[in-house]
Amino acid sequence: MEIDKGTRHQKIVGDFGEALVCNWLSRSGFEVTLVDHTGIDVVGYNPLTDQRLGISVKSRTRRKGREHSSVNLMSNQKEKSDRDKVVDACKAFACEPWIGIYVESTEFADLFLLSLEHYDERYRGNANRAIDDWKMGPKHRELHSDDQELKHIHMDFLGTSWNWT
Repeated sequence: MEIDKGTRHQKIVGDFGEALVCNWLSRSGFEVTLVDHTGIDVVGYNPLTDQRLGISVKSRTRRKGREHSSVNLMSNQKEKSDRDKVVDACKAFACEPWIGIYVESTEFADLFLLSLEHYDERYRGNANRAIDDWKMGPKHRELHSDDQELKHIHMDFLGTSWNWT
């Protein structure tokens, strides 16, 4: 089944990615809320550990053949970078900065969740890059699967009768 994006798809998939992060945190015992704040989209609190997460969620839909394209996470090109906005928001809400990445394609979707600190240590690479990204190629997927600190949900889609043409 091919993907034919509607005019509001970017907003819809963004909202869906944020809701999916909320769902999985809630299923894991967190108290969670969506926030409309510069830098973060979700705040999650784990009452068992007293851990509070401030999460910036990036959501993308990839057409066939583009499933392995990187996801741009944060731009470092402005005077106040996207990273600074995440860190500042987390300070304001007494949260640890985290990143959520939701990527869907025609046949499957992946949700990744990791701390900004862990991203910097294991995945960021050159800190002077204009854009921090999340690589999705086969080599990086293997790296993801070996990472015990990375939270990952993989979903397969089976559309049995969803054809509109």
